[in-house]
Amino acid sequence: MSEEMKVGELAKRTGLTVRTLHHYDEIGLLRPGGRTRSGHRIYGEAEVLRLQQIASLRHLGLSLEEIGDCLDRPEYTLDRVLEMQSDRIREEIVRRTQLRDLIDALRDRLRSPGGVSIDEVTRTIQVTMSYEKYFSPDQLRQLEARRVEVGDERIWQAQDDWTRLFAAYAEAMERGVDPGSPEVRVLLARHDALVAEFTGGDPDIHASLTEMFRREGADNVIASGGMQAPAGLWDFIRSARQASSAPG
Repeated sequence: MSEEMKVGELAKRTGLTVRTLHHYDEIGLLRPGGRTRSGHRIYGEAEVLRLQQIASLRHLGLSLEEIGDCLDRPEYTLDRVLEMQSDRIREEIVRRTQLRDLIDALRDRLRSPGGVSIDEVTRTIQVTMSYEKYFSPDQLRQLEARRVEVGDERIWQAQDDWTRLFAAYAEAMERGVDPGSPEVRVLLARHDALVAEFTGGDPDIHASLTEMFRREGADNVIASGGMQAPAGLWDFIRSARQASSAPG
């Protein structure tokens, strides 16, 4: 990359404006490598590589002042900056994939005989935002990898498994079964197995999931996935949890 170019050509080839490049020069962020006899700025390989670092850091959301500080530090090599940008893009892909899955689930509900209510739509919006609040980018990547690993068929089957489990809880609750009974403990074991399958057994993801249920409300989270739980079900499950953990 021994090629040199004037500021206008660099602007045209990168999609930046001449004014932007002039501003970068004025604030000391990107100095030209030299000037022509007539005073025009000249940019070479070193300046183009530095411009790539600037563009990558801008994509990461850094201010120009923060970018200047980074570029003064030896650890922010071009390779490191590109790695950071690549990681951010992967995180964006995971978030968009999660959003796509929620939207697809909502579309399926729209096409179902019962249709979908405004309440379900608003709950889906709420939980869409909740995933970004409660799960770290790394956890979202793990969840997406887990989804790919188990496959779409198992995802849909798991939703049916949850529906049947909630129905079994509700039936036991309606019969007045003691939450601490062996019958309900069997249901708790099925419950734990489904959660473990979703989280891949990762305790941090399990903790984030628990926190999301606690803060957003279990009914809201479940409804966003197209499922319903009868009134009082979560109190029944909570009582069963407390009974199962009580010293015997």
